[in-house]
Amino acid sequence: MRNYEFTVIFNANEENTNAGLEYVTSTFATAGVEITKQEDMGVKYLAYDIKKQEKGHYVYFELKADPSAILEFERGFLLNSNILKYLFVNTEK
Repeated sequence: MRNYEFTVIFNANEENTNAGLEYVTSTFATAGVEITKQEDMGVKYLAYDIKKQEKGHYVYFELKADPSAILEFERGFLLNSNILKYLFVNTEK
């Protein structure tokens, strides 16, 4: 398992944010991903509109995951309408 940083931007609507966050955490749990840190960064204005949204709710995670699982997450996250953008970064050198 490798260490990753994961930042996700949800639709700023509180209902959509909660649904998206529940989807992300349940997806991680079923894949056996260990979340070591979760930080709610709040609602911020986006530099440019994403999916016709001016604001997004940012959430940051530090996690331990299998590299093959990351590809599966990306497929699911692309299809979720509550997720505007996301980024996985491998923190190991």
